[in-house]
Amino acid sequence: MPKPYSTDLRQKVMQAIEMDGLKKNEASQMFDISRNTINLWFKRRDKTGDIKVKVRTSSSQQPKIRDWEKFREFVKEHEDKTQAEMAELWGNISQRSISRALKQIGFTRKKKLTVIESEMRKSAMNFAQQ
Repeated sequence: MPKPYSTDLRQKVMQAIEMDGLKKNEASQMFDISRNTINLWFKRRDKTGDIKVKVRTSSSQQPKIRDWEKFREFVKEHEDKTQAEMAELWGNISQRSISRALKQIGFTRKKKLTVIESEMRKSAMNFAQQ
């Protein structure tokens, strides 16, 4: 996410508008800030009495899968299933959660291209010998 404007800049913009008589359009051009941003600062000040940056809190959501060894065994057992089928079998979990968990344990269905290339070379050499 973009970094919020500093409290110092916010105060300077508000002071230029209120005390220096600058119009919001002029202030937005002078400080290179969106007019909407200035309006939001005024609304926040009217509502809360302050223009400081909102403190962002991270979500405290717990991962749906906690037992990783059990999940690894589950994946080995059901590796031929789609993520949606795995989610249904695991129970009370979304396909996207299964996708994130598979990524976390390093499970992939990609084939190794080196194996395919070496097999192609062998068959080409057999064809050339005939």
